[in-house]
Amino acid sequence: MSTQSNLWYFEDVDLYDILCPHKVEGMQESHTFNKFKKDEFIYFPDEPSDHIYLVSEGRIKIGAYTEDGREVVKTILSPGEVFGELALVGEEKRTDFAIAMDHDTRVCPMNISDMQQLMAINRDLSLKIFKLIGFRIKKLERRIESLVFKDARSRIVDFIRDLAYEKGKKVGFETLIKNHFTHQDIANLTGTSRQTVTTILNELKDQNLINFDRRRILVRDLDKLH
Repeated sequence: MSTQSNLWYFEDVDLYDILCPHKVEGMQESHTFNKFKKDEFIYFPDEPSDHIYLVSEGRIKIGAYTEDGREVVKTILSPGEVFGELALVGEEKRTDFAIAMDHDTRVCPMNISDMQQLMAINRDLSLKIFKLIGFRIKKLERRIESLVFKDARSRIVDFIRDLAYEKGKKVGFETLIKNHFTHQDIANLTGTSRQTVTTILNELKDQNLINFDRRRILVRDLDKLH
């Protein structure tokens, strides 16, 4: 898929400012944030899907367990992002889990019935929600394809490119990504090891394709990163 055709999926779908009940007229007084400690679960598989959540502070890991008990990381979310959205399209019980990755993580819960009422009277909101769901499905499809058909280096490069399109800011020919992923996070999301991630990132740096530290990744030229 070309860079240009990727842009629809990576358009801004941050719904926090219009969904958080603290910002919705009539919901402010009855709403409270939920606070979680590091490694505390927001929800487990098979729990009722009756809320959608918005990340206010900290990071959230979404994952699932295989039949033999192994953990599979689906995505890692940062402030401003939404999760639990499949409840809006008929999911009755959770098929995945959500867990806080940082101390003092805060999430903003919203009852599905309240969300459906908002969507019924706000067509633009409905379109953004369905766009978000489509974006997530498309992202998972690309990830599965990458895991099946590509080697470790290609998977890590694809991850950086996707992150650049989704969250990066253009600075001339370069793209700056504010990075909240550790090398272990990237390994979990690309089906590789932390050592492999470190080795490949250093190789890309030596080739002057990227530069990075703990807080950012700078892609020199997306067209040359492959």
